[in-house]
Amino acid sequence: MEIYYKISYKNINNKNRNYELLNNINEFINYNNIIIKDIKEIINNMDINNKFKNLMKIYNKINNENYIIGEIEIKKDDINKDIRIINSYEQYKRENKDDKDYNNIDENEKEIKENCKIESNEIIPFSYYHKFEKEGKYQIKYSFTKNIIKTVFLFLGCSSLTKIDLSNFNTQNVTNMNAMLYQCSSLKEINLSNFNTQNVTNMGCMLYGCSSLKEINLSNFVTNMNGMFYGCSSLKEINLSNFNTQNVTNMNGMFYGCSSLKEINLSNFNTQNVTNMGCMFYGCSSLKEINLSNFNTQNVINMNAMFEECSSLKEINLSNFNTQNVTNMGCIFYGCASLKEINLSNFNTQNVINMNAMFEECSSLKEINLSNFNTQNIINMKSMFERCSSLKDLNLSNFNTQNVINMNAMFSGCSSLKEINLSNFNIQNVKNMKSMFERCSSLKEINLSNFNTQNVINMNAIFSGCSSLKDINLSNFNTQNVTNMGCIFYDAHH
Repeated sequence: MEIYYKISYKNINNKNRNYELLNNINEFINYNNIIIKDIKEIINNMDINNKFKNLMKIYNKINNENYIIGEIEIKKDDINKDIRIINSYEQYKRENKDDKDYNNIDENEKEIKENCKIESNEIIPFSYYHKFEKEGKYQIKYSFTKNIIKTVFLFLGCSSLTKIDLSNFNTQNVTNMNAMLYQCSSLKEINLSNFNTQNVTNMGCMLYGCSSLKEINLSNFVTNMNGMFYGCSSLKEINLSNFNTQNVTNMNGMFYGCSSLKEINLSNFNTQNVTNMGCMFYGCSSLKEINLSNFNTQNVINMNAMFEECSSLKEINLSNFNTQNVTNMGCIFYGCASLKEINLSNFNTQNVINMNAMFEECSSLKEINLSNFNTQNIINMKSMFERCSSLKDLNLSNFNTQNVINMNAMFSGCSSLKEINLSNFNIQNVKNMKSMFERCSSLKEINLSNFNTQNVINMNAIFSGCSSLKDINLSNFNTQNVTNMGCIFYDAHH
C-alpha cells in the first residue's frame, strides 16, 4: 500500500504540526506510537482519507492483536502432570542454578509476566506449568499487551508443543530471541511468515533441539545465527534465499545435526564479518554437495569441525576460501567418508595451531595435495590422517613440525599407504607418538633415522599392525623418557 500526503495533528505540547507519511505500511508502523495516536485530522480529500483509514486498520490490527497461538499435545501419561507452557530466563535460572553458560543473558521474566495473558478455552493464571485433565490437543493463546523487547527462553523446554503460529506476534521491537524455542522437541510446524527481525541482534540457538521440525520458511530473517538450527534432525529443507547476513559474526553450529538436510542454497550468504564457522555443518550426513564459492572467509578464525560427519558429502568447492586468519582447523573434514577429492591449494595455514583429526575417517580420499600448507605454528597433529584407508600417496616434504607436541595416531589406519617420506620431520618437541603408524598394513619401509625422540613419552603400539613392514631404521631413536612402549611391534613383520 503506497501513500503520499501530509497529515495534520496536535503533538503533546498542543501545537499543530504537519507530517508527511512515508510510502509503505512497514514504515508507517515503525513510527512512534504517540505521534500516530495523536493524529487529529487529515487533509480534506476523500480518497486519501479512505486510504488512511485502511492503513490505521492494519496498524491497529498489528498492534492491538499481538498474540501467539500454540498447540499442545497431551498424551495419556501427561494427564494431570505439570506441563511446561511458557518460560523465561529467570525461571530457567531458578531450575538450573549450576548452569554458568547463561549468566549474562538479559532478564525478561517481569516483561513476560506483566504483559502476557495465557488462554486455553479459559484464561489461565500465569504459571510456567499447567495441568491438563484429559489427553488430546489443546490450543493455547498467548496475548501480549505490549510489544516486548526480549523473548529469551520464551518456550524453552516446552516439549509438548507441537505447533506454533507466530504470524500475529509483533516482533518489531525485539532485540534478543536467544534460545526462544530451545528443545521444543515435539514441534512439527511453525509459522514465522510475518517475523520482523530488523532489530534482533541475537538469535543464538533459537531452534536448537527442534528435532521433529521438517520444514521452515525463514525468508524474512535478519539475525545472528549461532546454533540457530542445532539438532533439527528432521529438517529436510530450509529457504534461506532472503537472509541478510551482512552483520552476522557467528555461524558456529548453525546447521549442527541437521541430518535429514539433503541440499542447501547459501549462494546469497554474505559472510564478510563472520569470525566463527566452527561446527557449522557438523552432522549434516545427508548433504551430498555444498557450494560455498561465494563465501568470504577473510575474518574467520575458527573452522573447527566445520564439515565433521558430513558422511555423504561427495563434492565441496572451497576455491574462494581465504583462511589467512584461521587458527583452528581441527576435525574440519572428520568423517567425510564419501569425499574422493578435495582442492585445498588456496588454503593459507600460516596461523593455524590445530590440525587435530583434520582428515580423520576420510576413507574415500585417495590423494591430498598439501604442498602449499604452512605448518610452522601447528601444535597438534593428532589423528590428522587416521583411517584414511584409501590414501595411497602422501607428500609431506614441506611440513614444518618444529612446534608439534602431539602426533598420536597421525597415520593410524592408512592401510593403503605404501610409502611415506618424513625426512623433513622435526619432532624435537613431540611427546606423544602412540599408534602413529598403527595398521599401516601396506607400508613396506619407513626411514625415521632423523627422528629426535628425546621428549617422547608414549610410543605404545606405534608400529602395531604394520604387517608388510620389512625395513625400518630406528638407529637414532632415543627412548630415555618413554614410559609406554606396549605393543610397539604387535603384528608387524620387521
